[in-house]
Order: sequence, then structure tokens, then C-alpha cells
Amino acid sequence: MDTVESREAVIPTANPLGLDGIEFIEYATSRPQALGQLLEQMGFRPIARHRSREVLLYRQGDINVIVNAHDAPGAAKGAGTLAEAPVIAAIALRVRNAAAAYRHVLERGAWAVPTHVEVMELNIPAIHGVGSSRIYFVDRYREFSIYDVDFTPIPTVEMHPPALTGLHFFGVVQYVGLDRVEDWTEFYTELFGFTAIPDSERFGVMPRGRVLSSPCGQLMVQLIEPEVGQFDFDHSELLQRIGLGTPDVETTVAALRQRGVGFIESTGVQTSPRGALTETRLGSVVFELVRSMRGAGA
Repeated sequence: MDTVESREAVIPTANPLGLDGIEFIEYATSRPQALGQLLEQMGFRPIARHRSREVLLYRQGDINVIVNAHDAPGAAKGAGTLAEAPVIAAIALRVRNAAAAYRHVLERGAWAVPTHVEVMELNIPAIHGVGSSRIYFVDRYREFSIYDVDFTPIPTVEMHPPALTGLHFFGVVQYVGLDRVEDWTEFYTELFGFTAIPDSERFGVMPRGRVLSSPCGQLMVQLIEPEVGQFDFDHSELLQRIGLGTPDVETTVAALRQRGVGFIESTGVQTSPRGALTETRLGSVVFELVRSMRGAGA
């Protein structure tokens, strides 16, 4: 009999959670309209609203970005207040079995996030990530998705807008504290099965730090700590930016420039066939483009 237990048993040990990339990345902000305008410049389209919260789903191709402007009810004064500058509040990982993945990481020391599920909402298991962020586990992303329950489609809107020039999720950049790279490397390797890639296999135009690859090969995490003597560096640990893959960086940059997106062109960072970095918008939002053929057929 093909039971849940038997399906779990055949997951290769090299990919203990059955990781299959990113389902969504969530921003939290008190200025959802401003962030929404920026996302639309990047090629995203708003396609659905949450049934009970001030949350909007943006999409292009296989990339889902959630904008959360919901101030948690019943929170202590100030605890649920959102900052104006958007922050990456969560990343949802596609896994073979969400409940099994959740148990797996808890057994290895992850910290659970208590869930408060309202009527007509799914219970999506989550653990604490860097800073105040969360890591969700999602196994409903094919024929039936989490959005079919929690979100209401916006009328007349195309639910699957095509990706601009083949854009797709590539990874995230995480800032860590001084001498904390090894700690976070252990976090991702022990819980999720990530492995560090050699320096000779660097991607993009920002070569600093350590790059970890997911066992499914669809997600890179770059860990960056402050440089010695860099006293003006914000030592907060956080998910700092999203990496988007594209088969042709320069074509994507040209298309985004036409849409009003600016890119950094300086002595240290310049657009090249390897990658590009957008200018910081709304005080915190940055996208990094990386040459990647994975989405060439998207």
C-alpha cells in the first residue's frame, strides 16, 4: 500500500525534505501600494487577495511574492506594527510532505512558530528563520495550491501572467553577524540538506560570502557577514534581498530599464552577463539578477 509513511521512506537522504524550490517569498510593509507599484515595474501582477487579511499575492511565471500589510490583531502594543521599509518576512519552501518536513527539522533543533489559523485558512507549518523571519513548508503547489483556499482571485486578472524574459527564483541573500557564517551554514545543512559550493562556481556580480545550494538545485542561499573594519555596516541578521535568475541578464536589464527600474553602475558593481543589482527602493528593496538557464523554457 502506498501510504504516507511509505512515500516518506523513499525520499533520498541527500534531499531529506524532498525540497523542490521556493513556493513564495513574503514581504511585510505598512506601504503595500508603494511596494506593489515596484513589483509591477519588475514584471509582477497582482492576482489574488487574502480572504481575511490585508495580504495581496503577486505573480509572474512561477514566482509568487506575497505583500503582507496585516497588523496582527491582539498583539502587544508595537509588536504587530509594520515598518514602512519593506522587509522579507518569510520564505516558503516546496516540500514533498509538509508535516513530515516540519517534524524532521524540529527533531534537529528548529524552533516552531505557533500558528493562529482563522476560518477558511490553511494551517501551514513554519519555523523561525533568520531575524524575525519565518520558513514555511508547503506541499500543495501543483494541481491544488494553498492559494485556492486562502485567497480570492481578482476578477478579470490573468492568474498565470508570463515571466518577464524568463525570470525565476534563484535564491536569497542573507546578512549574518560577525563570525556567524559557520553557524548559519550548519543551520541550512543540518535542517535542509544544503551544501556549500566552491568559490570557483560563484554566481552573479556580488561574490562575497558563502553560497549554499539546496539539494534540489533550485535554491541558493548566500551568507554575507560584515567586512573587518566596516563599522557602518548594519549588523542585523536578516534576509536582505531576492535573487532572480534569467537566461540573459543584459536583455532582462534592458527590459526592466524600460519599465523604470534603475540598476547600480559603480566601480564595485556593474551590470554584466553574469548579473546585475537594482537600485535600493523604498529604503530596503533590492533585487539581484543572476544568469541562470533553469528558467529558459519558462
